[in-house]
Amino acid sequence: MEVNKWYDSFLENLHEIFPKSAQLTQEIMELLCLEREAVYRRLRKDVIFHADEVIKIAATWDISLDEAIGINSGKILFQMQPINYLNPTKREFINMQNRLKILSKVEAAPFSEYMEVCNKLPRPLSTRFLTLHRFGIFNWAYQYAQDESYKQFSKIILPEKVLQEIEHYKKKITCINISNFVLDPHIFINIVDNIKYFHSIMLISDEEKDILKEELFALIDFMMEIAERGFYFENKNKVFFYVSKLCIDTNYSFLYSDPLKVCRIHAFGKYDIASFDLEMVNSFKAWMNLKKRSSIQISEANEKDRIEYFSEQRQIVESL
Repeated sequence: MEVNKWYDSFLENLHEIFPKSAQLTQEIMELLCLEREAVYRRLRKDVIFHADEVIKIAATWDISLDEAIGINSGKILFQMQPINYLNPTKREFINMQNRLKILSKVEAAPFSEYMEVCNKLPRPLSTRFLTLHRFGIFNWAYQYAQDESYKQFSKIILPEKVLQEIEHYKKKITCINISNFVLDPHIFINIVDNIKYFHSIMLISDEEKDILKEELFALIDFMMEIAERGFYFENKNKVFFYVSKLCIDTNYSFLYSDPLKVCRIHAFGKYDIASFDLEMVNSFKAWMNLKKRSSIQISEANEKDRIEYFSEQRQIVESL
């Protein structure tokens, strides 16, 4: 490949991460310990980034070198995108911003589809109920965080920039034309059992437990209304709910539109393992749609199964 082509592609990736030139310049100066004029020369293409500089930039900002310089290695690439919502690093916050940029691109597409198969609350739903969303983060922190100060629910305070990202995410995720959610049959049982456990060891107070219970009821009401109408209230974009007859191992999803296609495995409660490889995205899409064969649709017409399902979930939450 000609130098100009791969270098233009690499610079384009940098400008997608930092659209403002001044911020991009400052970030590169800090990352590579370069003078401002040296960065300007690289961005103007008077000189090119050295190989070790390209590698350091790519590793720090989660840029796939194969994708950035247009090489087809014959391998399907997955990118691990860790995010600590309690204390995100600069790199993790960039991952959060990139997720919003992806949704912004999809928002303008003529057609888009999202599907998530899940054994825990999918983010498009949990972010609507902040205490419940905080509980999901607390559940992760209790199991994986090394900082002992996060081992109590009352200590889970989300930074302002994370709260802002949540607000933007809630609005953008509903702009997808069609959303499908395939739910594990025990998803509410697992949430309630976790709340009971943390309450029993006094990491969740009586008051916090009651708030979580109220939000679970509110979530069920919200899901039931959406399932009955078959669309989001905000914009009439279609939403379909399915309940799997088989247990689901983890959350995984795909986002499919004209400008952008991506599949994700949502691992360890907070990590995203993402691939933009078209072959893999199409495979995910096919696999996940097959999951509907072992599931019951509870949205729109299927009133009997929908009423039975949500009544059962209410009884489960009532046991808190």
